[in-house]
Amino acid sequence: MKNLSSQPFNTKLAMALFSIICIGYLAILGQTLLAPLLTSFLLAVLLLPMANFLEQKWRFKRSLASIVSVILMIAVISSILYFLANQLTDLWQDWPLLKKQGETSFHDLQHWISSTFGVNTQKQIEYIKDGASKALSTSATVLGATLLTLSSTLLFLFFLLLFTFFLLNYRKVLFSFLTSVFEEEHTEKVGEIVRRIQYIIKKYITGLFLQMFIVTLMMMLVLWALGVKYAVLLGLIAGIFNIIPYIGIFSALLISVLITFATAGAAKVLLVVIAYAAVHAIDGNILMPLVVGSKVKINALFAFIGIVVGEMVWGISGMFLCIPYMAMLKIIFDRVDSLKPWGILLGGEDKPHKKRKIYRITKNIQLEEQE
Repeated sequence: MKNLSSQPFNTKLAMALFSIICIGYLAILGQTLLAPLLTSFLLAVLLLPMANFLEQKWRFKRSLASIVSVILMIAVISSILYFLANQLTDLWQDWPLLKKQGETSFHDLQHWISSTFGVNTQKQIEYIKDGASKALSTSATVLGATLLTLSSTLLFLFFLLLFTFFLLNYRKVLFSFLTSVFEEEHTEKVGEIVRRIQYIIKKYITGLFLQMFIVTLMMMLVLWALGVKYAVLLGLIAGIFNIIPYIGIFSALLISVLITFATAGAAKVLLVVIAYAAVHAIDGNILMPLVVGSKVKINALFAFIGIVVGEMVWGISGMFLCIPYMAMLKIIFDRVDSLKPWGILLGGEDKPHKKRKIYRITKNIQLEEQE
């Protein structure tokens, strides 16, 4: 049988395209299993230092250390969700006021459209009624899709916790499997790749949560200073949505604009948009280099393509998973000679080495830009 490298270009291209199509099809079929499994791998890498600490310092058995690590993760996530639920409860209590203010703003908007574009109020109401009737005709479908999404989410969370525990508990077995699959001469390189992936993913996830916390705090303070109602809730939404690259910040901006328009009118909406633009600029130019670092970055073109493809395949979970797993692929590509061109394609342009920036907060506290 001929070596693959000696095959004609058309043959290699057809084989590569066929493999990509098969992998994509299998990913769609196995979404219920693969999406929580890949997410669990990231969480297991994040919880690994805690599990090692419990094993080495407190002499816990591996299974007990894994269970305690997962329980602590559940406690942290539950506290965040509880705080968010309290804020949503306040929003729900003020719903009659929001409805009244929204109707007032809506009538003002109607008069502005009528005076600017010459479309009278009656025609606007007819357009809205037509849209509402079409929406009601599909309400049963929407309700069924909502219930299906809820059940899928619960199943996802169950698998997520289960897989995180298993990955932590059987990490030595998985590492031994990886090293034994390849020939003995490649054992050192495989170990180096695994260690590098663990370092990069841990750095990326911790940096991402730190970035989320800082963005949340900044948005809360800015919106509070502007006198925007529900500043805490909107700041928390901005921080959580910021986890999804590029698209998340615009989704949070849309929610904030709608709530601000209903509570404070159109005048303050412009200030909210400016505040989001300023915070996003600070986040992209200062926070990302400081807390995440350039080694994790994928160039914007393929990051955006990855987000779109991830959403097409796995929805929101695919949008979140695409960046860290593209970073893993880049690590592998950079260390396999035949795949190095693909690593160059995923990465950014080589820039001349420059001195890392240091931001001094106090006399004894400073932040240094990551490599």
